[in-house]
Amino acid sequence: MKPRADRDIDPIPVVKLFTPGGYARYLLTEIDPVDSDRAYGLCDLGMGHPELGYVSLRELESVRDKFGLRVERDLNFVADKPLSVYAEVAYTRGLIIT
Repeated sequence: MKPRADRDIDPIPVVKLFTPGGYARYLLTEIDPVDSDRAYGLCDLGMGHPELGYVSLRELESVRDKFGLRVERDLNFVADKPLSVYAEVAYTRGLIIT
């Protein structure tokens, strides 16, 4: 999914989540104020098709990589550009690069 034209803002990701033994990555910018289970950001399940959209935080809690490890937060991640820049690179390369 390409960036939506109706989004007037281009936020900087506030958290990066990843699977330690896999290639799944999530750069999240916000939690839906109406539904606290939904977060918005750039999501890549590790299959080469990153997209912008909503993800269920509850579903992320159930994700396991090939070693059975849970999704983790990258404590060293500090975003240095807006989400649209990460998205354009991800669309070109087929994965999220931070």
